[in-house]
Amino acid sequence: MSLKDFIMKQFIEVMQWTEAEDGVLAHRYPMKDMEIMNGAKLTVRDSEMAMFVNEGKVADVFSPGLYTLTTQTLPLLTNLMNWDKKFQSPFKSDVYFFSTRQQINQHWGTPNPITIRDKDFGVVRLRGFGIYSYHIADPKVFYQKVSGTRDNYTVGELEGQLRNSIIANMTSAFAESQVPFLDMAANQAEVAKKITEKTAPGFADLGLALDTLNVENLSLPDELQKLLDQRIGMNMIGDMNKYTQYNVAQAIPIAAANEGGGAVGIGAGLGAGVAMGQAMMGAIGQASAAGSGAVGAAGAAAAAGTKFCSECGKPIARAAKFCPECGKPQA
Repeated sequence: MSLKDFIMKQFIEVMQWTEAEDGVLAHRYPMKDMEIMNGAKLTVRDSEMAMFVNEGKVADVFSPGLYTLTTQTLPLLTNLMNWDKKFQSPFKSDVYFFSTRQQINQHWGTPNPITIRDKDFGVVRLRGFGIYSYHIADPKVFYQKVSGTRDNYTVGELEGQLRNSIIANMTSAFAESQVPFLDMAANQAEVAKKITEKTAPGFADLGLALDTLNVENLSLPDELQKLLDQRIGMNMIGDMNKYTQYNVAQAIPIAAANEGGGAVGIGAGLGAGVAMGQAMMGAIGQASAAGSGAVGAAGAAAAAGTKFCSECGKPIARAAKFCPECGKPQA
């Protein structure tokens, strides 16, 4: 390496940063054995911000643009370094670049079900997952509280903290939403809004802005989901007696057809017939008890040589041509 190359290497005239890979939130510009020239150029792209740090103290922050570094463009650094006039010599300072673009398609979810109060069920354990997006809004706060003096700070290193922050606010958000679990599927946007309102201040405390948060799914653990399915099924069945009678009627032809299929078929048919007979007797017994009064009346009427009016149902003499109650002609 020539002496000229060695000297050129030690002084920085142009500073800029492009993201070499996805997911980098903060990057420290390499400054080892280097100094910044008076009048050096600083390029900050649209999706970035830059910050100068002098001896551990945050100085000037630059939004997107092209800058010539002088005492006018570095007022805070000028004050920290006690420059009372235009500096003429190179100087040392740490320079950090921050990506301010949205970090999209970030996933959150409950590793374990959370317990919430519910209007319908009292208490339920709930699982949920979705996506969110955010960006760096305040590089100074992010540097002081999160990234620090590291060469690079990535999305993956922050993911766990943000996900846990979202989950921590879910319980209170569900409680305040006043939406029963059975209605949550139709009100996921409202639930997401409540979670966002609870979570956004925590993001801001880290120098971040929570841009979007979506709830993609809310569900019960498997064992509770089975109980809910059973409850829904019972509600759909309605009258259990009618449901039993229907099943018995549907099964009788099948059982009868199996009786001619050999010893096994006969045994199965007989077993099914006995079980269905018992079920039928139980189902019909209730209906018979309810209708025993009407059957008794019909038997008494038949024994007395009477019949029933085809219009009003009153018992009349079998030979009567008209009903004495409603006047309906009788056959």
